[in-house]
Amino acid sequence: MDINKNTNILQPMINLIELIASNLGTLLVNSFHYLALFLIGAAIVWSASFEFISMMDKGAASIEDILLLFIYLELGAVVGIYFQTKSMPVRFLIYVSITALTRLLLELVFDWHNINYINIIIVCGGILLLAGSILVLRYASYHYPSHQNK
Repeated sequence: MDINKNTNILQPMINLIELIASNLGTLLVNSFHYLALFLIGAAIVWSASFEFISMMDKGAASIEDILLLFIYLELGAVVGIYFQTKSMPVRFLIYVSITALTRLLLELVFDWHNINYINIIIVCGGILLLAGSILVLRYASYHYPSHQNK
């Protein structure tokens, strides 16, 4: 009987320790998320700025350069959306992938001296597959919304 009595006496202290540990863990995780988001955002801005300055030095921007800036813009949007909603927008990451593959496709096509048609077909197939995955995600999110979207 002494064991149960001691457990009952210590239970409020155990609950307090669990509450402090839980709150401290939440604080540390949230601090890490914010720090990581700021660092990723700063890296995106730094990279985009460096690329823009490089374009200014060249005196012109190619379509590949512009698409690269769109990739930076889309990555910045992903970070901003994650910062506001704490959810990762998978569709935006797929948009980034499609833009990157489009940039690669243009590089393949513009290098017409060494054109390899199989590489073009593979990249186009990747773009088509990613576009199809966006359709599947949009269909699923419309017909089967998550608990957050209800």
